[in-house]
This record gives sequence, C-alpha cells and structure tokens, in this order.
Amino acid sequence: MPDGVRGAPIQRVSPRYDGPLDVTWLPADAPKLPLGRIRLHREPASRAGWNVSAHLGLATTEVHLASWPTAPDDWPRLVRPTLHQVTGLCAALVVATGPLDLSNRLSGT
Repeated sequence: MPDGVRGAPIQRVSPRYDGPLDVTWLPADAPKLPLGRIRLHREPASRAGWNVSAHLGLATTEVHLASWPTAPDDWPRLVRPTLHQVTGLCAALVVATGPLDLSNRLSGT
C-alpha cells in the first residue's frame, strides 16, 4: 500500500469469481468507516504472498471481519466471495432498518 494510507475501502464487489474488486485508498487521517463499509488492508507476508485483512464499519466502531494470512498473489479472487456476501448482507440490513426506524418514529419510541 502507498505511504500515508490505512487501507482501501471497497467500492464494488463483482459476484463473478473473476470480476472486479473496486477500491479507493483511504488516507491515514480519514474518519472511521461508515456503517456497512469494508476496508481492506494488505502487507507482504513474511515468506511469500500477502497478509490481507478486512474491517467492517459499524454504527460506532470498526470491527475485524476476516483475515487471509499468506494469501497468494491473486488474493482478490480468494477474498471476493466473503466481501460479496458481507456487502449484500449490509445492504439488506440498511433496507430492513428503514421501515423499523419509520415505525419507531411513528410510535414515538
């Protein structure tokens, strides 16, 4: 990763095994991830390949989502299924919480 960044937020994950994994660089001084966003971090592994980790933005914090130690050079292909499933789950949760929030506002809670 370039100097001055702390990871790469996922912009889009293709459902295809050979599809794109679009990311942008996240500056080291950037605020925490928004709800449902995933940040990847990679660094060279001690022997070969890459140590890759993913963090998920929640309402008040970021949590460790997954790690792929000593991943091969084609690591995006390895991590894509997990990232695709989690982004789909987060999108579904955002849609589901909309009606719940509206119901809470209408009931005065």
